[in-house]
Formats: sequence, C-alpha cells, structure tokens
Amino acid sequence: MKLGLTLPNFRDEPEPALAVARAAEAAGLDGVFGFDHLFRRGRDGALRPALEGLTLLGAVAAETTRIAFGPLVARASLRPPATLAAALDTLARIAPERLIATLGAGDQQSREENETFGLPTGTLGMRVATLDRAVDAAMGHGYPVWVGGASASVGAVAARADGWNRWGPTLERFEQEARAVREMHTRDEYTASWAGLFVIDADDRAAQGKAQRLGHNPGAVVGGPEQVVDVLRSYGAAGADWVIVGPVDSSNPDNATLLGEQVKPLLPS
Repeated sequence: MKLGLTLPNFRDEPEPALAVARAAEAAGLDGVFGFDHLFRRGRDGALRPALEGLTLLGAVAAETTRIAFGPLVARASLRPPATLAAALDTLARIAPERLIATLGAGDQQSREENETFGLPTGTLGMRVATLDRAVDAAMGHGYPVWVGGASASVGAVAARADGWNRWGPTLERFEQEARAVREMHTRDEYTASWAGLFVIDADDRAAQGKAQRLGHNPGAVVGGPEQVVDVLRSYGAAGADWVIVGPVDSSNPDNATLLGEQVKPLLPS
C-alpha cells in the first residue's frame, strides 16, 4: 500500500505547499496531491484564494526529486482536453516517471467556480463526456491516468483508465465501488485509491485537542498514529492500493513527518 498526502492549495502563497511537499519527500511518503480549483468558500461563506493546480505542481516537481505528485483531481471542464493533456505532458517532462494524472468530471460544488469565469457546468452527462475526451487525450503518454468520482457513468470511464480515486466514502461503500470498478476493468494492472480528511497528532488526546481548535470538520478521522494506521489498513483491505491523507491543517509540514515516520512503516508493504 502506498501513502500520499494532499497539499494546501487554498493559500495566497506557494511556500506552504512546497514546504509540505519537501517534508513529505524527506519523510519517505510516496506521493503528494494538489487540488484544482479557481477559488473556494470557507465555512463562513467567504471566498478563499486558490493557487492554480497544475502550475503549483510544476513548482513541486522542481522542488523535489523522488516523490510522486499529481492533481486530485484535474477538472476536465476547466481546460480543453488537448490543453490539459499538453500541461500534463509538460509536468511529466519536468519530473519523469513521477506524475500521476487524476482527472475528474466536477460536480455541483464546482458550478459557482465555472460560472464565475464563464465556463459551462453542464449536466452530469455532458461533464462525463468531457471527462471521457480528456482521458482519451491523456492516456498512453507515459504516466498513469486515474479517474476520480463516484457516479456509475464516471466509473465506466474510470474502468478504462489506469486507476480510480474516491474521496471520502465509508469503508463499506468504498469496498463496493472499488469492486465494481475493478470488475469493469479489463487490464491486469489497475490502481484503486481512497482519500479523506484527517486530524492527526502525536496521540489520540492531542489529535482531539487539535480537532477542537480547528473547528467542525464532519467526517474527518481524528486520532494519533495508531488510530490512523487502523483506518488506512481497513481501506487497504477493502481494495485501496493507495491511501491519501487530507489533513485539515494542510499547511503544517509536521503532518508529513508524522505520517512518514510513524504511520507508513506500519502499513502493508
């Protein structure tokens, strides 16, 4: 099982994300993954800035030497398929054999972003058709292409890619969906991955205190290394080849160090 970490895209400055990527590589993690948004809204409704996802990954590629990296996910509705494929190809040239290109159709939460910048949101069917074209444009270029998403129509596209990612489902639901995608897949090698929110610290008590300070984050796993290991092992047993931790305090490089030193050694190799 491989262990990844999400980057803090929702900032004005790139240095926090680069610091986390460097810490993740130093700690021996397998990959770092950035979001692909034009902006986000906080819990209070205020706009939050967002660093452009693929540009930030270019900086990550230049700042690191070993660790895998990629978008989670690059939304097919933000760029024409050929433009997206060209950007991904450039990242792969900057850092050969390290890019994992996860593509997605977007969802209703993306509607405001798209419409603010004059980009169509479209129906689910239209978004999946655009995703299908983006996967066609990116496949076969020397790097793995995963598809992120939950709907049955997205799963059909994911089944012909190199892998699939699912953000945040319960263990039982992930196991069911991973089995369904694998049954549709026709090649021998296929990667299933799970990602979710975490609040982690040196032990359970410290993690609970951090969670209270950070505020309400429904669905986040809260705990010390042993608790995190138990959760990640469970998803591995349910079919995840990669598990990707999304820390609520995503700008803190200490999360990467803790995961690399105290969690990764206890995961199945």
